[in-house]
Amino acid sequence: MHVLVTGGTGFIGRELVVALVANGHRVSVLSRRAGQMPFREGIHYTGRLDGLRAVDAVINLAGENLAERRWTATRKQQLRDSRIGTTQRLLSWMESLPTPPQTLISGSAIGYYGPRDDSPLDESAAPGEDFAARLCRDWEAEALRAQTLGLRVCTLRTGVVLGRDGGALAKMLPAFRLGGGGPLGNGQQWMSWVRRVDLVRLLIWLLENPHCQGAYNGTAPEPVRNRDFARALAASLRRPALLPMPAPALRLLLGEMAGLLLSGQRVLPTRAQAEGFVFRHPSLAPALSEIVG
Repeated sequence: MHVLVTGGTGFIGRELVVALVANGHRVSVLSRRAGQMPFREGIHYTGRLDGLRAVDAVINLAGENLAERRWTATRKQQLRDSRIGTTQRLLSWMESLPTPPQTLISGSAIGYYGPRDDSPLDESAAPGEDFAARLCRDWEAEALRAQTLGLRVCTLRTGVVLGRDGGALAKMLPAFRLGGGGPLGNGQQWMSWVRRVDLVRLLIWLLENPHCQGAYNGTAPEPVRNRDFARALAASLRRPALLPMPAPALRLLLGEMAGLLLSGQRVLPTRAQAEGFVFRHPSLAPALSEIVG
């Protein structure tokens, strides 16, 4: 299968493209840095859509990091353009093709559900109303327009992705290694996490199983509270977790974006598990020990 990947040079995408090639697929990666990428057998980097033909499927992971800096009005527009604008350009390209791809798998995030309390959330839960929720809702709605072209569409609502060389964990590790880590705010908020290797496996499973369609939660089956995450990470490093970050300090530092860290969602991968996907890393403590050990 010829698969086009957007966001293929990012934290998730660079692992995905390698796994796709290992599974026998041919991969094109759309990237603004196409000319700077090293040669890799089975992977073609391109900065343009108009030269691509005979693409069987698209995996759309493009989007600037939501937690990189404060959400000014300009930053919010950048976040929307990098997700919704990219998806719109993909759909325009698909419409121009004599034979469009058969499948679109489009990224989303558990921010779709907005700040929630303790209730477990499956894919049928309603969206929230904050900025992150509206962003995810509009992103998914744009992706679903591909159904009018006859594509099978899946949207993957991803949680906190844990891997060795980037993502949220890379930002946490320096403080925790020095013994200065701890919970955020009161630590009661839920963290719905997933190992990167499982998320990549889930993306390929959605690609290779034509019965899959609609929204799926990309989270491990055992979410934890933030305080328990802090304890597990500290234990994996053999360090204490005694220095919480007070909520007022986070709000002062990050503004509206602090809500991502101080609120949470208890998200479960109900559809994926019901349809046969098996997580290799369902539990947090052994997952963290393997990553940082």
